[in-house]
Amino acid sequence: MTSRYSTKARFVAGALMALALLAGCGRTEKIPVEEGPLVFTKDSKLSADAYLAEVKRRGQEPRFAITGETLSADVEERLMIVTHDEIPGYMPAMTMEFRVSKADAANAKPGQRIRAEMVERKGDYYLEKIWPDDTQVVRALEAGAKALAQDTAMRGKGVYREVGEATPDFTLLDQEGRTVTAARFRGKKVVLNFIFTRCPIATMCPAATQKMSELQQAVKGAGLTDVEFVSVSLDPEYDTPGVLKEYAELRGLDLSNWSFLTGPDAAVRHLLAQMGIIREFEGATIKHNLATVLIDPSGRITHRVDGSRWDVQEFLPRLQR
Repeated sequence: MTSRYSTKARFVAGALMALALLAGCGRTEKIPVEEGPLVFTKDSKLSADAYLAEVKRRGQEPRFAITGETLSADVEERLMIVTHDEIPGYMPAMTMEFRVSKADAANAKPGQRIRAEMVERKGDYYLEKIWPDDTQVVRALEAGAKALAQDTAMRGKGVYREVGEATPDFTLLDQEGRTVTAARFRGKKVVLNFIFTRCPIATMCPAATQKMSELQQAVKGAGLTDVEFVSVSLDPEYDTPGVLKEYAELRGLDLSNWSFLTGPDAAVRHLLAQMGIIREFEGATIKHNLATVLIDPSGRITHRVDGSRWDVQEFLPRLQR
């Protein structure tokens, strides 16, 4: 397959790589990788007792990977009742009440299978990193990730999709925990960017989110009803649907036509590659570039701006055409 990179695209990609290596976006936690949170899973080599001794040595909270079924949730009290499976050597299968974030409680669906991390904290049990785990959802995400990986491999050196090309198909989850494919946005004009919720650098992800919000308000002010906004997480391991929902709500963002997407890291990684987004994990840091992309109703890329220092007028006239 011949390369689809133009000379300009190669130059831009190289410049973005250099920029990413020099000015990455830092994660918020400062724990070295080797001393990061230790999670007990059913496949852990440590026994439950040995695990508890190790996390005590590290000064960490005990964390247990669990699966189970949601029975009910109370949004105001921030509680979920879950029937969870056995935690080998630590806890039998049982029904328990867990403290959760308000966003996770709002996303809870009775009868849905979930996977999460159970955390012991000051005598209470919390659920964090909650993901849908229904068979249908898992299969859809796995199939989507596999298809995207195959597409990336087939494109070879021409993996980067330039203006004028169609965007790749994908299957991810939105901030409500719903399965979302690229087809959901067909027939609409789409403004797409890439952020992560723990980004602490004001001129990076926070600025990108603010620009999107300003453009969204301008679009509504102009009476446009055929525009969708999409933000894909660069940090899917941390940015669960509930985390993304909380991120949006804390900032007062309008989610009526703005989707925050996350999902398997493999799917995100290939999507980033095809959209020309550089993401590198280095210790406790994510180094990345930023881009905002305009996509037409047929799924074709019509405009792209790199960085976060763009003006609403860069996109609004194009959306009004």
